[in-house]
This record gives sequence, structure tokens and C-alpha cells, in this order.
Amino acid sequence: MALKEFRPLTPVQRFKQLPKFDEITKSTPEKSLLDVRKKSGGRNNHGRMTSRHIGGGHKQKYRIIDFKRKKHGVTAQVVGIEYDPIRTARIALLQYKDGEKAYIIAPDGLKDGATVVSGPEAAPELGNSLPLKNIPLGTAVHCVELTPGRGGQIARSAGQQVILNNREGGFALVKMPSGEIRRINENAYATIGQVGNIDHMNVSSGKAGRTRWQGRRPHVRGMVMNPVDHPMGGGQGKSKGGGGRHHPMSPWGQLAKGFKTRRKHKSTSRWIVAGRNAAKKTS
Repeated sequence: MALKEFRPLTPVQRFKQLPKFDEITKSTPEKSLLDVRKKSGGRNNHGRMTSRHIGGGHKQKYRIIDFKRKKHGVTAQVVGIEYDPIRTARIALLQYKDGEKAYIIAPDGLKDGATVVSGPEAAPELGNSLPLKNIPLGTAVHCVELTPGRGGQIARSAGQQVILNNREGGFALVKMPSGEIRRINENAYATIGQVGNIDHMNVSSGKAGRTRWQGRRPHVRGMVMNPVDHPMGGGQGKSKGGGGRHHPMSPWGQLAKGFKTRRKHKSTSRWIVAGRNAAKKTS
């Protein structure tokens, strides 16, 4: 995916970078694969705000994505690459030989007219879904299952990929996007390729209004608040410390840097072979 830049005729256009949408070939979604998406505005079931800076935004329909790829051995043709307003990745519309249609996350390089298939007998080619035990080592994959049969959970956003490093004792060792190396059951399914829309991380909306269209309300920094509103507020002028030197923290006093939020004895920690900070510690 390429980005388009604008002539700096106004301050808004000076740093604006938006996607070109060159890879999109189908503009109208498949109606049978749409669902209602209700917005919470950051409120819970009691009507109390539990997540700040959420509200407004354009109406959106949810696209039902097939993360399980259960139609094993049945080839499907890609009939369109579409935009998904809820995801950073693009989605591909598949049509199986029996007429059924389904959406999948579109990997980088998948084109209209291509054929994909899932199952243990599938070839390790772009867009195909197969068990980790049948994928060659060193292959980049996405939509990886954590538990066999649950559906793809890892590496689903734009540009993400997981590298299959090794296999031992019925498990596959995969390197996560964070650098963490984790053991996953070798019978778990994964899709070949890297998620498309790679340049999404370089998009610059250029103006606050575009952020509001996406349902994000203004976020005020704690440093510019008063001490009564935030621990980092107050002070004379542009002060980092306020009434006294403060480390970055939330409005309720939880440290924002260096404070570990992961439980010490979390049950899934036994699957982690090397943490995401292991390389930093050794250097």
C-alpha cells in the first residue's frame, strides 16, 4: 500500500499522509456478511464511563471475518479486496466452489482471482491456512491460533507477522511481533504471509477532525491540568514536576513507566520461552 502526500498549501496539508487505497478492488461490502456494531461511548452496562476519550464517530457495520477457516480441502477464489472501517488491515472476500462466501484478513500480495485453501493438505502458499506442523521453518504467518480450533488470535492488524522458528515436543516455537518467543501447539492453524496494508503505521491524518470521525474524543495531557485534576498538574509555567517532581502516572496515581502490570504467576507464562525484553537485557 502506498501513501499519498499533499502540497503544503495549508498547515493541515503540510504533514498529512493518507492511504491511496490502490489495493482495494471492491467498494461495496457483502450484505450477508455484515452485522450491527453498537457503540458504548466508553460506558459500561450501568451507564458509567469506564473508558475515557471515546464517543461520536461515523456509523459502521461489522464485517464477519472467518478466523477458523473450517472448510478444509475446498478451494476458494478471491473475488475482491475491501476496506474494513473497524480494522487497520484490508479484508478479502472469498467465494468457495459450493457458492458460500466468507471474509478473511488479506495478506500482503493477495490479488483478485487468486485461489486459497485451508486444511492439513494445503500447500504453504500465500493466503492458505494450515497447521503449524506442516509449515516450513522460517515462514512468516499471521492469524495464528493460540488454542487449536479457537480461530486466529495473533498477528491480525496491518503489517503484522509471526515467524515460525522451530518445533520440538509437539510444540512450535514462534517469534511474536514484540520479539517474544512462545510455544504454541503444533496443531494450531496459521495463515501464510504478512498482513497487508503495511504502510498503515505511517499514516498521518493531518487534522483533529479526522480523529473525531473515528470515534476518538480529545485527550488532554495531565501536565496542563491543575493539581486537583491530575498528579502531574500544577507548577509555574510549563513545569514537569508540578508541586514536586512526579514520574509519569495516570490520573489515579498508577505509574506509566516501569510499573509491571502483568501478574507474576500468570498461567500462560509457562508457554513463553523468551520474553520480549530478553534481548534488551543482554545488550
